[in-house]
Amino acid sequence: MAISAYILLNLITPKLQDTLAAIRAIDEVKSCDGVTGPYDAVAFVEAEDINALGKVVTTKISSVEAVAKTLTCVAVK
Repeated sequence: MAISAYILLNLITPKLQDTLAAIRAIDEVKSCDGVTGPYDAVAFVEAEDINALGKVVTTKISSVEAVAKTLTCVAVK
C-alpha cells in the first residue's frame, strides 16, 4: 500500500535554492518548498510502503549535504 509523508527539514546552508533543487531531484519527492518557522523546508514524499519511506528519508534525503535534521509526518487519509 502506498504511503505519503511530509518531511520537515532543518538545513545548514546559505544556498537554500540549491539544496531544495537537490531534494526535488529525488524520485520519491513530489514537492519541496522553503518555509518560515522552526523548519527551513518541507518535502512531500510518496513511497511504496513504510519501509521504503524510511529508506528514502535515511539514505536519500538525509544524504543531501545541507540536511541537518528531519522529522517525518506520515499523512493520514
